[in-house]
Amino acid sequence: MVARMPLVVPLSALGAFVVLLALVMGDWAPLHAVDTAVSAALRSYGARHAGVVRVTRVVTDVGSTMPFLAAGVAVTILFAVLREARRAAFTGLVTVLVPTLWSLMHLLIYRPRPADAFVLIGSNGFPSGHSTNATAAALVAVLLMWPRGTPPIRAVTVGVAAAFVALVGLSRVALLAHWPSDVLGGWLLALAVVPLLARAATAPRRL
Repeated sequence: MVARMPLVVPLSALGAFVVLLALVMGDWAPLHAVDTAVSAALRSYGARHAGVVRVTRVVTDVGSTMPFLAAGVAVTILFAVLREARRAAFTGLVTVLVPTLWSLMHLLIYRPRPADAFVLIGSNGFPSGHSTNATAAALVAVLLMWPRGTPPIRAVTVGVAAAFVALVGLSRVALLAHWPSDVLGGWLLALAVVPLLARAATAPRRL
């Protein structure tokens, strides 16, 4: 089984994502001010703490595309072997569609990344792919565990998932790989897409 979030959750996330996208595309001054202020502070901090930057580079790789794809393919194959078709469909859809969506946005949306970053990346930055991947993986874990988990296990899983999402997102901002709004966009995109894919994978079959 795969848990279903109330439909209001992904729809609200989608609406917030669209609003954020409009603000990013319109270069809204207050958003730009927050992005640049946070990045400037982290640039100054990173310049003084090279060791922290080195550790953060290792941490951030957890949310990169290759681990996400490898884990997604492995879990999908496992569920297929166990003949858990709905779970396999869900994880397969997330594995394929989530990276595809943010990759297309990187191609279509012009959003330069912060200058003088601690990592070298040439593509556009909205939304953060690492943050989208991490949030999608965390949501998949929670939705798969929820139907069979006890309250304590649910609480621990949600806590670990939230910490993982926050850690990857903060690492992208700390390394100046993304503006804070890019990371927020990744969080919202995953929160919109993954619950909808769970609904699609568990929809009643029509004869």
